[in-house]
Amino acid sequence: MNIICFIRYEIDPFQIDNFRTYADNWGHIIPRCGGHLVGYFLPHEGSNFEAWGLIAFDSLAAYEVYRERLRADAEGKANFEFAQTNRFILREERRFTRTVQSTFEQPALR
Repeated sequence: MNIICFIRYEIDPFQIDNFRTYADNWGHIIPRCGGHLVGYFLPHEGSNFEAWGLIAFDSLAAYEVYRERLRADAEGKANFEFAQTNRFILREERRFTRTVQSTFEQPALR
């Protein structure tokens, strides 16, 4: 994977369970639409209002194909509507980064 879409969310700290449901839903939608889901991350220590999602793609062109599939996906649309209806995402920012291939998904040494 060459490109990582790094999504930073500001969430309502009183609705973390709703965000968890939202993230869980993406667990099967994103791969089906062509993204490599690295993971979603909830606050644990420190800040109680920041969450992250990381999705990998081979290229920006692959990301664009993914976005088109996502827009047409019924479950994807429903998940976006769930977030809008419940208003637990206060702000969302996307950044695109390049992978340092030699460091990506390295297993722990035992």
